[in-house]
Amino acid sequence: MSGVSLYHQGRAFVGALLVALFFVLPARAVTIQEVVSPKGVRAWLVQDDFVPLISIRFAFKGGFTQDPAGKEGLGNLMTGLFDEGAGDLPSDAYQERLDNVGAEMSFSETSDDIGGSMRMLSENRDAAFDLLALAVNKPRFDQQPIDRIRQQIIANIKASERDPSTIASQKFAEVLYGSHPYARREQGTEQSLMAVTREDLQAYHRKVFARDNLTIGVVGAISPQELAPLLDKVFAALPEKAELTPVPDAKLALGATTSVSYKLPQTSIALVYPGVARKDPDFFAAHLMNHILGGGFSSRLYKEVREKRGLAYSVSSSLINRDHASALMISTATRPDRAQETLKIIRDEVSRMASDGPTNEELAAAKSYVIGSYAINNLDTSNGIAQTLVALQQEGLGRDYIDKRASLIDAVTMDQVKAVAKKLLQANPAILMVGPAQM
Repeated sequence: MSGVSLYHQGRAFVGALLVALFFVLPARAVTIQEVVSPKGVRAWLVQDDFVPLISIRFAFKGGFTQDPAGKEGLGNLMTGLFDEGAGDLPSDAYQERLDNVGAEMSFSETSDDIGGSMRMLSENRDAAFDLLALAVNKPRFDQQPIDRIRQQIIANIKASERDPSTIASQKFAEVLYGSHPYARREQGTEQSLMAVTREDLQAYHRKVFARDNLTIGVVGAISPQELAPLLDKVFAALPEKAELTPVPDAKLALGATTSVSYKLPQTSIALVYPGVARKDPDFFAAHLMNHILGGGFSSRLYKEVREKRGLAYSVSSSLINRDHASALMISTATRPDRAQETLKIIRDEVSRMASDGPTNEELAAAKSYVIGSYAINNLDTSNGIAQTLVALQQEGLGRDYIDKRASLIDAVTMDQVKAVAKKLLQANPAILMVGPAQM
């Protein structure tokens, strides 16, 4: 058997082991501790010694809104290069070292931040944190990996040009956000990616990876005293301040109806209404209202569009919260000849919610679900808890948020839900329909 085959089998085995272990964490109360390193790096920690594993997640504010004009996709390209060599280790040597210490590392990007994660066996934590420190501080950005990862992304872009959901999402972003950076394609285009140089990647890394821009969550078999010096090892040498390009708040193009003729088997429909910022006092009232409207299999939209009429396989609504925009979006896809009918049913249900609000039974059921599902959706694995720790810090919600969340939801009144439904849903939405031209 070739060395290459053994190498990849080893990677697969380590990955399977980590996944298996990370899904056997028992349900238990989450106690969040704040850890401050000797050099002032802050992190939130949930210590759990049940299994000998550690998960760390971190995020830097930035994201694809920081891509320079004409070089869209730069940040996304960079996320694929951190395990392609760092420090004095070229790509193969770095990845082999990761496998040898039983660690998995990944980086990803959103519109507003760029983040990374690592999970490891606790007995190898020092060696794993050494490798993470190299990736965070000294990525090599060698030309050969740049070219290879760039071509992989370009191939994915070309493939997605035939994907109906990708087409619809991009068209709608362009209509909804106009010239705002949120309208950009996260992966960029073939032309913009080909314009990216190694020097661009280095410059982006310097301006975004900084300590004032950073949130960290750690979960697993490690104490605050053990974690503190490891935080310094990875993050203390970063620049104190990020050099971000200011991003304005987005003004959503509400009220506009856009039809895009495209040869697709279905017509995708999206409606966008005003949203509620995460820190707004009305957030939980809006959250409960949205769940009743289109948040699950028992929602009004699901019953009316799918169960009663069979117009679509799925239909849903969701609150979208970004740093510079908030919205409530409804989306579905249906047969082209039933698109207008489907749109009317959705708008009728929205109007009914805006004018009448939910019933007492619907609100009680929504509260029960939203409270009960939080642990399953956010605290089921070490990785999930670490991600939640980062999100709570980014949203400024405090270490006691998990403990008080249920009481905050229980305190929401029917009058508050009705008021927020009227406030959001009486607005004239932005509507996008992407599919075959209607006769």
